[in-house]
Amino acid sequence: MTGCNLLKAAIAAVALSCAAAAPASADIQKVQLNVVGGLSNLSQYKNYEQPFWTKRITEASGGKVTATITGFNDMGLKGPEILRLMSQGVIEFGTTVLGYTASDDPRNEAVDLAGIAPDIDTAHRVADVYKPVLDAFFRKKYGVKVLGLWPYPAQVLYCNKPISGLADLAGKKVRTGNRTLAEFTEALGGSGVTMAFAEVVPALQKGVVDCAITGTLSGNSAKWHEVSSHLYALPVGWSTLVHGVNLKTWNKLNAETQTFIEREIASLEDQIWKAAGEETQEGINCNIGQDPCVNGTKAKMTLVPVSDADRQKLTQVVNSVIVPKWVQRCGADCADEFNKTIGQVIGASAAK
Repeated sequence: MTGCNLLKAAIAAVALSCAAAAPASADIQKVQLNVVGGLSNLSQYKNYEQPFWTKRITEASGGKVTATITGFNDMGLKGPEILRLMSQGVIEFGTTVLGYTASDDPRNEAVDLAGIAPDIDTAHRVADVYKPVLDAFFRKKYGVKVLGLWPYPAQVLYCNKPISGLADLAGKKVRTGNRTLAEFTEALGGSGVTMAFAEVVPALQKGVVDCAITGTLSGNSAKWHEVSSHLYALPVGWSTLVHGVNLKTWNKLNAETQTFIEREIASLEDQIWKAAGEETQEGINCNIGQDPCVNGTKAKMTLVPVSDADRQKLTQVVNSVIVPKWVQRCGADCADEFNKTIGQVIGASAAK
């Protein structure tokens, strides 16, 4: 049996079973959906994705649509391969972090370029205006329909050494989850080190990296506070996730079922965006040992105040380094799409 067939057999549980033929009426079909979700050890999966697929979708459909969900990490996957597996039909409904797939195509980075969204409202507007562009691209490249975009809490710096601001990243090794964050780090004189989320705790503990970037609550849930001392809570990204479905799978569903699923996922999307804003502050609270801290563990990190000068520095890096480097690898078409969508939101222009 080939490696691909082995993988297909190993994750056959993520196949979607539809009725042999759509009913004559426009009623919702009776279907069983098996979904690959985000990281199962984080609050977003536990509090939103999992209950949505295992409870909400069934209740809202009157029992016609049922589902199971497994986090991609629990399947032995790291995230970058999700879109390719969806393209092959091995995974049919799936979630992954867009930044993890930057090596597939630079368009996958656009909504979460380092520093372009310094607050949750801006990040939400950026995702909304770019979603149609991403959907058209995904349909063509992967044979995948985009159903939702949502973020983790704000991506910030956890450091195992004292820092006072962005200038202190010079000479430091910083774990980054994607290429654009590595470029941000390097623009400040640091070294970007790309590594999987699960590898960060030992890397910080052993001094392989001096700092690491992740969500305020995500890092707390993963116990980064046990191996780092200082938290610099300037949002440099949102680790935006995409949730999609293989088009062949989608086209097996009748219009009523498609409309129902789209409507319900839009509601889930709204809930996660709202939660991400709230969990950004809660993650800060938990890391520094303050209330409210409901979804995390109280720790004793030092919160470094964010200066106006660093906010201005971030904007300068975005305009002079982040966007130009992205356009350089993505091309003139990407620049045009950016200027018509994201650029309108953030007041920036990508030069071709």
